[in-house]
Amino acid sequence: MKGTLRAFVWVSLASVLWGCERSGGDTTPGVDGARPPRGFAWVIFGSDTVRAEVADTQAERQQGLMFRETLDGGEGMLFVFEEELPHAFFMRNTLIPLDIAWLDRSQVIVDIQQMEPQTEDLHTPARAALFALEVPQGWYAQQGVEVGDLARIVFGRR
Repeated sequence: MKGTLRAFVWVSLASVLWGCERSGGDTTPGVDGARPPRGFAWVIFGSDTVRAEVADTQAERQQGLMFRETLDGGEGMLFVFEEELPHAFFMRNTLIPLDIAWLDRSQVIVDIQQMEPQTEDLHTPARAALFALEVPQGWYAQQGVEVGDLARIVFGRR
């Protein structure tokens, strides 16, 4: 009986994981083998996770979150660059207030700034970065995420 129950649990678990893999749907961040859907990443700060669209081409980075009217808490956009440089951002045609965190190649936050909608003020990080994560304004403060914190980025399947 014990062996039958164990086999049932393993078959059930395999079925659930196989179903998530086939559907490409979200699974649980931090679970071994779990991945977000294609074109997305999880940016994990301790027990807090941002589900972020990935902007890793020049065209996607230039478009960013322009013309979006809403962005829910826990959602954002992750900009991925080819080189670790002090990448500057502005808010032209961006309708919602955002926070931006720049992360270095080790995924450590090197700077966080608030950005106001529809401005062309340049926001440049204090140090070079390989990633930038935009979230709704106030999210970092609400979660207690600060400069120097380590993130873990899990990219979706390619």
